[in-house]
Amino acid sequence: MNLITIEHLTKSYTERLLFDDTSFAINEGEKVGLIGINGTGKSTLLRIAAGLEEPDEGTVVRGRNLDIRFLSQTPVFQEGETVLEAVLRDNEGHEHVWDLEAQAKSTLNKLGITHHDAVVDTLSGGQRKRVALASVLLSTADILVLDEPTNHLDSEMADWLEEYLKKFKGALLMVTHDRYFLDSVTNRIVELDKGKLYSYQTNYEGFVKLKAERLDMALASERKRQSILRVELEWMQRGARARSTKQKAHIQRYESLRDQKAPEFDKQVEMESISSRLGRTTVEVEGLSKAYGDKVLISDFTYIFLKNDRIGIIGPNGAGKSTLMKMIAGWVEPDSGTIQIGQTVKIGYFSQENEAMDQSKRVIDYIRDVAEYVKTKDGSVSASQMLERFLFPSSMQYTTIGKLSGGERRRLYLLRILMDAPNVLMLDEPTNDLDIQTLTILEDYLDSFQGIVIAVSHDRYFLDRVVRRIFALEGQGKVAQYEGGFTDYQAALARKQAELEEAAGALLGKRPGGSEAAKAGTSGSSSSSAGNRGSGAGDKAPGSRSFWKQDAPKKLKFTYKEQKEWETIEADIAALEERIGELEGEMEQAASSYSRLQELMAEKEEKEGLLEEKMERWMYLNDLAEQIEAQKQG
Repeated sequence: MNLITIEHLTKSYTERLLFDDTSFAINEGEKVGLIGINGTGKSTLLRIAAGLEEPDEGTVVRGRNLDIRFLSQTPVFQEGETVLEAVLRDNEGHEHVWDLEAQAKSTLNKLGITHHDAVVDTLSGGQRKRVALASVLLSTADILVLDEPTNHLDSEMADWLEEYLKKFKGALLMVTHDRYFLDSVTNRIVELDKGKLYSYQTNYEGFVKLKAERLDMALASERKRQSILRVELEWMQRGARARSTKQKAHIQRYESLRDQKAPEFDKQVEMESISSRLGRTTVEVEGLSKAYGDKVLISDFTYIFLKNDRIGIIGPNGAGKSTLMKMIAGWVEPDSGTIQIGQTVKIGYFSQENEAMDQSKRVIDYIRDVAEYVKTKDGSVSASQMLERFLFPSSMQYTTIGKLSGGERRRLYLLRILMDAPNVLMLDEPTNDLDIQTLTILEDYLDSFQGIVIAVSHDRYFLDRVVRRIFALEGQGKVAQYEGGFTDYQAALARKQAELEEAAGALLGKRPGGSEAAKAGTSGSSSSSAGNRGSGAGDKAPGSRSFWKQDAPKKLKFTYKEQKEWETIEADIAALEERIGELEGEMEQAASSYSRLQELMAEKEEKEGLLEEKMERWMYLNDLAEQIEAQKQG
């Protein structure tokens, strides 16, 4: 059943035609992702669908008694109300109103809002967005209309929201840049392209394939049209001998082909690698610490950034990711530790806040404040030409920043950063408010960027695509290092968890009394394993007398295999450590070759896994050797 039907939609904003006699509909149970370049009208379509804005022309029909809830990019609240009051007020008609407060608190907690009595006016923009999201999710609406719901969510929150929306029984219409999220949640993609809407009955991965086919078909049709036109033109130039009905029809066909519009394609942002030379000394951080009151964000962090490093910083909201970036950039003073910046280092910091852009300033002046010209591989390029490459045509360059969409401002801010030719590029949530096409081109740009890239991001796709090392802020000031992208990081965590569970299971299985012994404080799977070999206590039933009074221990000794392993294991460990060191050096050399780097990273991960196994085995054998020696001495 159709929930919303929009026909012959036409809408302009200032001088821009957003929708050109196009149509859209959403049916019961559909989960639709709307994509398109920033500034082309995605948020406007959401507002029209939700009944918050009217089209210039066309009709909008909504189902009778249709309940729609809308999440804005910048939610508005009543002055002075608390977080809980705001959520409860928006859901007064909830069918389970008796349980609403408990549900509200639970949902807010899932989204990292734990102070339910806080006044909304005192919250950050990201926190306000999450309060509004919690309110929308609690509703019993038939359709949710969400504008960038994943902005300001950390990875754990995004995973939770993803599962929530997959299980949501109503319809969903949303704009988001998160490609993994789109791929997992949606069953239909609608693309806004040159004022027209194109529908694809698939998720994001399927859309990428189908769009490529659509463009290929459009180009093939245009080639065919041009070929026929050439033939027809030759016929026309020969001159018709008579004006018969057949010849008139031939002329009309020619004119019809001639007057057809060629397919139009959106221009793409053109980014060329713009950077300054980076010398031997880059950025060296030693013993860095930072706390606010009792909350320790960073504790004794040390790292030397290498040329062409690609670092991703992750962690829950409030963990200190942006603080770490700002300390490195010199915006925030550390409590202790040193940050050495090389003489040739030129930092470009793409912050979350867009540095409070002056809304009254003209677009061209905002860029000229940094540089009138910038050097690229094609020579000097003016500020105006760079704006053209970033999809700001001359007609937009003399307009004020305040008239731009949120995504356009973000793109303009990115250009300002790049115009300064940095060689250390620091990106704080770069995917917020950038459209997917611009993100794809930014990712390609970073592949060839001659310098260091440090990115704070919750966008799993971006992290997998760009970074080669993860710094995870794990609480209590700890910054843990993982090799690879976000998926590699998740796999490493899964391995650690599996190892812990396996070790715990082994301990409980081999210790007398199982979990009760563990509760009493037993520890060390290696020594307990060796001890049980001699006593046989692990085979005693709790009802037997010897369960409490163990038999005299049998003589401990290595098996033949263990003895041979004990003789060579230290050499094996040394060889693995040496190879890992060699691989790290080779990875630095192969930074420009993505495929070679992937091979080296895979081998390094394999060797590190083997090293971890060898170290655990050495601990076990060493414990056993010590017990054998102690038994001999006794």
